[in-house]
Order: sequence, then C-alpha cells, then structure tokens
Amino acid sequence: MHYTFATIFRAVYDKALAKYAAGARTAADLFSPHETAWLTANGFTAQHFFDYAEDHHAGGEPGYDNALAIECVRRDYFINVQHGTPSRVRLDPASLPDREANVAGITWLPRLLPKARAKLRGELPPELMYGCGGDRGFFKRHDILPAEFLSLIWRHQDDDQAIIDWVAQRSTARPT
Repeated sequence: MHYTFATIFRAVYDKALAKYAAGARTAADLFSPHETAWLTANGFTAQHFFDYAEDHHAGGEPGYDNALAIECVRRDYFINVQHGTPSRVRLDPASLPDREANVAGITWLPRLLPKARAKLRGELPPELMYGCGGDRGFFKRHDILPAEFLSLIWRHQDDDQAIIDWVAQRSTARPT
C-alpha cells in the first residue's frame, strides 16, 4: 500500500473529478466501500476529495499536485504520529477567527492556524476545507506552498509565534 500510494491516490482523485463532473454532489456519492476503506487507512475522508473536485470544477484549483502534496503530509502525520488512529475531535467552525482577523498585520493567518492544525490531525469538519479559496489567496499572497505550511504547523505544533515569524519572513507581500 505504501509503494503504490501515489498511483492509487491519482486514481481516487481522478475518480472524484469524474464523478463530480457527472453530477455527484455529495462526498458519499464518490467512492466504493473498498475505496472508502483505502481512504480511511490513509487518514483521509471522501470529503477531502469531494472538496478538491468541487473547487477544481469551479476554478481549476487547488489541483492534483497540491492535493497530493497536502495529503502526503496528512498521511505521514496520520501514520507516524497518530499510528493510524483517527482523531475523535472535530474543529468547531464557529470557533474560527473572522476572515479579516490579522496577526502581525497578516490577514487570514489567525483563521488558518486552527484550520491547518485540524487538517493535520484529521479534525476538519465536512464544511471546512484546508486549501479553500480563502486559504489559497493567503498562500498566493505570501508565496507559500499549502503542503509546506502544513509541515510548518507540524514542526511548530502550537507555537503560534514561530509560525507567525516564519510567515512574516517568507512573505513577499506587504502585510494587509
């Protein structure tokens, strides 16, 4: 399952795109029980792939390359930190900071921090997507690869200041 991971991931990703294009409008409509078991064994849900397919059809992003990179970080964390055991915690969307919140003059970062932690730990509720349009806008403004940010979250865990400092240093944009 490990050596063929990227090949299977591609097939599952492509199937999600095709099913969405054919009219599937819920995550439950995308995969067979066998495919769903593969998703679960790798720390994913059908919702992750539904979100990628929906955003792909709406605007071509985040794209296969970003999806694979993001989910490789999530899978690594799931296998090596969570030892294949899904979290029972779910992030409450109402607890997220406002979209206009900023820290150190960096808009969206206060909202992205808990979302990224929830993504890494497999705790995002179905109504939230890591790599959504707002997240992508942040990543583009600050020239950050979404998977790179997820790895940053893993390295620094709950050390917000280290993450803020890294983003500020990396950013090619003026604080907004």
